[in-house]
Amino acid sequence: MSLRPKAVTFAGDDAISGERLYQRLARGLFADLASGKYGIGDRLPAERELSAEHNVSRPAVREALIALEVQGYIEVRVGSGAFVRRLPAQDDMRGFAITAFELTEARMVFEGEAAALAAIHISDDELDALDRLVEAIAAENLHSDVTEDADQAFHLAIARATRNAGIARTIEDLWRLRSTSPECALLHDKARSAKIRPVVAEHSAIVLALRGHDPIAARATMRAHLSAVMDHLLFTTEERAVEEARKLVASKRARYSSSPAS
Repeated sequence: MSLRPKAVTFAGDDAISGERLYQRLARGLFADLASGKYGIGDRLPAERELSAEHNVSRPAVREALIALEVQGYIEVRVGSGAFVRRLPAQDDMRGFAITAFELTEARMVFEGEAAALAAIHISDDELDALDRLVEAIAAENLHSDVTEDADQAFHLAIARATRNAGIARTIEDLWRLRSTSPECALLHDKARSAKIRPVVAEHSAIVLALRGHDPIAARATMRAHLSAVMDHLLFTTEERAVEEARKLVASKRARYSSSPAS
């Protein structure tokens, strides 16, 4: 199932205020907490209810909840929902860092064009190095504790192959934000916990396009890869919920199968 046409419209900008929809929703939920509408331990409405009530997409709701979660106001429990952990103090500020969805959108713009430019300049030695990094990605995927070091090295190698220091520095900064932005770090951690790994075939397709020195194909394969990353982030919580449901069903089956017949 592919939802890629929706990938860049998950949380559009508010044309009047310049504020993203998830930020507007997060501010509204923050105000609800501050006003006493919800108390500590209360469960917030489900994602679909918040989506319908505020006329925003489910991804925008998810980003708003993540923004509140990283600031310690709520706890998102897999399969149960979002619960209030603490209420805002009088002097609490409603701040936002860049989210994983915003970061991936930015990567689609910069890394897509970087791949197109790299296709023109990349050398055979650099292409061979990318092949080795794809093998390293495959090896890393076999480990339970995924570092994604090879994945990062792969993308930064392409950035350097553009022969443009400004592009390389920009993409390095985007990758740095993955770990320094609390919202980004949280969602990528959830993705790793859900066993989402870099897809080897997608990286191999990028190298193939670069080997053909085809800027159009290189741009398309890079953007397709990052669009898939967006999809994986979008469905991380659902995948974790499904896994928890499976464990619950298996536990019930085991309990009933071990019970003596009446």
